[in-house]
Amino acid sequence: MAKPGIGVRVRRGEDIDSALRRFRKKCEKEGLFNEIKRRSYYEKPSEIKHRKKLSALRKARKKTKKRGGKFGTARRR
Repeated sequence: MAKPGIGVRVRRGEDIDSALRRFRKKCEKEGLFNEIKRRSYYEKPSEIKHRKKLSALRKARKKTKKRGGKFGTARRR
């Protein structure tokens, strides 16, 4: 059964600040902050497609850069 949200139990003798830090790390790892920012305003379906396309392009460039190749420099005959 899935848990209904992100939570952190405060350990015995643990400072509240360290528990809050763990909670923030957990939220960051889950991508909660990014999702809140994204949903704070309406995004048209075309804008979503555009954002995803740019993200895929960035990932492809990063992947080819790691391999030592150049992106988009294929020779045409």
